Amino acid sequence: MRQGITAVGLCLTLAFVAIGAQAQQAFTALTSASNAGSVVSEEGANTVLTLHLGQPVAFRVFTLSDPMRLIVDFSEVDWAGFDTQAFDRSEAVLGLRVGLFRPGWSRMVIDLDVPLQVKTAQMTRGASDAVLRLVLAPTDVEQFVAKAGAPEAAQFARVARPASDLAPAQTSSGPMVVMLDPGHGGIDPGAERDGLKEADLMLTFAQELRDTLVRAGGFEVVLTRDDDSFVPLETRITRAHEAGADVFISLHADAISEGRAEGATVYTLADRASDEASRKLAERHDRADILSGVDLSDQDDVIAGVLLDMARTETQPRTDAFANALVAALESSVGMHKRPRLEAGFSVLKSADIPSVLLELGFLSSDKDRANLDDPVWRDTAAQAIRDALVAWQQIDRAATRQLRK
Repeated sequence: MRQGITAVGLCLTLAFVAIGAQAQQAFTALTSASNAGSVVSEEGANTVLTLHLGQPVAFRVFTLSDPMRLIVDFSEVDWAGFDTQAFDRSEAVLGLRVGLFRPGWSRMVIDLDVPLQVKTAQMTRGASDAVLRLVLAPTDVEQFVAKAGAPEAAQFARVARPASDLAPAQTSSGPMVVMLDPGHGGIDPGAERDGLKEADLMLTFAQELRDTLVRAGGFEVVLTRDDDSFVPLETRITRAHEAGADVFISLHADAISEGRAEGATVYTLADRASDEASRKLAERHDRADILSGVDLSDQDDVIAGVLLDMARTETQPRTDAFANALVAALESSVGMHKRPRLEAGFSVLKSADIPSVLLELGFLSSDKDRANLDDPVWRDTAAQAIRDALVAWQQIDRAATRQLRK
């Protein structure tokens, strides 16, 4: 079911609109959440959320469907030490998570077991703290879906460029602009095993890979995130365009619950996945974005229609060449999965004009891979292999461009 685009209600779309301009300026300081007095519980027929904060901050409330969620954004809350399990005592709530959503904004996502609508939303200032109180009233599924949707201020603008600006193959002698995309982050930690989080490991590796490329010279490196923050999949592509990236590398280390998998895998975009495991992996990656409050069901990046097809026709062979160079370099250094080159419909790879790959460096569900990913020596070897692949691909790419122009 595709969610609507209507806000949950004018008075709730952006709570700081109702607060007023002067108060808005006063409500921008960082605050923290406290479990003391905070609870989500039933009061009669309603479900009531009471959250104690160190001081008032701007907030906004909206709902999303498929699955049903209540989203509360704050500017900005430190969740350190906040116990979500102790906070949630409601039968109407399936799950609840909090975290940094983007710089300047924190987010609470509440998975609903039954359709609820926001009846009232109010933040009051006390002598020593502030209290957010949301009253959620029962509703039916049809009404919930009709009112669900992120307000405009919760969406992230895309960079639309004319066809003449689509990035061509590299022809100049300038530095290669590499966009590194550490998967997950913030409210979405990704896979977790033995105290290791995919989001943390991939950020560390991306930062180390950036240093390796910068030291080598000839590279300009940008990260889609440089801290533990959540970045929607579509925004990651947009940031690559803003940076003028020549290549996009999304970094992941998933975990599987069935069977055994070990070693690195390079994915490129395809409508039909190489196998069932790849299809499920792509669904999990995209699902994390949806569950964090961003729905990509009707989104695409840059330009629609025939211009996208034209751009992808040129970009796909370049992407394949880069993927092959990555496989060759990684196989000869750190080793790879028995099927090192696969395809799947990852949303993060859908840029029409930037060669893009998703690199699963390993699986946190594998003891060997987990040890490798936590080993700085192994990570350095992998980073050097990726550097070598980029250098080799750049030479191939430029040679192919010169041949086409003859």
